[in-house]
Amino acid sequence: MSSSSSGDRHDTTPPAAGVLAHRVPDLGALELLLAVARLGSLGRAARELGISQPAASSRVRSMERHLGLALVDRSPRGSRLTDTGQLVADWARKVVEAAAAFEAGTRALKDRRDSRLRVAASMTIAEYLLPGWLIALSERRPGTAVSLHAGNSAEVARRVRSGEADLGFVEGLSVPEGLDSAVVAHDLLLVVVAPGHPWARRRRPVAGEELASTPLILREEGSGTRQVLEEALGGVARPLIELSSTTAVKTAAVGGAGPAVVSELAVAEEVAARRLVPVGLDAGVRLRRDLRAVWPGGHRPVGPARELLSLTRV
Repeated sequence: MSSSSSGDRHDTTPPAAGVLAHRVPDLGALELLLAVARLGSLGRAARELGISQPAASSRVRSMERHLGLALVDRSPRGSRLTDTGQLVADWARKVVEAAAAFEAGTRALKDRRDSRLRVAASMTIAEYLLPGWLIALSERRPGTAVSLHAGNSAEVARRVRSGEADLGFVEGLSVPEGLDSAVVAHDLLLVVVAPGHPWARRRRPVAGEELASTPLILREEGSGTRQVLEEALGGVARPLIELSSTTAVKTAAVGGAGPAVVSELAVAEEVAARRLVPVGLDAGVRLRRDLRAVWPGGHRPVGPARELLSLTRV
């Protein structure tokens, strides 16, 4: 089924976890490096992180040995990052931010009895937008306990209507029945293929009729992605593969199974690395959509739900 060569498949395989753990410094060391960059002093960075200055110095030296790079210039006037250290710090910031988003998301997935805010979100929003919003909420309202249920947009709407969620986030063309809403972001659906697929080298845009008649890798019925695509094309062919998560759709497309339709939020990394190639579409094919927060009709969100909503508005 795949049109990729064995070499291409090898190139898309991520490094083994053990290899990454050996090469990448621990998060504590990266946070220390960022604190030195921000404060200009190893001592002040140590105090901010609640460790002794000798321990901070030892951690920096250990990180320098680990990477084989000089990261910090030390002098009586303070500590500053070397040019190499500045570059490493820029990369470290992305790692630390990703770790914070990972922690916020996984913490919210726990079924917590003390939850004061119950959130339901579509898969795309839950994976790519919500963790950042939860980090901002925790900074504004420390101690707020949040629980999260991730599912397709139809399931999210059902949970909000039944009172199982205080606030929901959905994708799609319209506001679900019985709910009020606010647009919190905009999104574009892309048709993507593996580099070895014929459409990756195609110069002529794919017309709506051809796309509608082509078996595609799609999310399940009830997902906002599927709804937008079917509305834009007036219906779609029987899916080549039907999957219940965006990650699974991407994996199938990268493996060369066929064309897939996914959010541009979800494939930015794969497109930048050329593991997936966006397919040009005829100008008449409109796959742009709004991402919405939803809540029970006539009941404006209050408390933590209102706070989270304020953090998401476009």
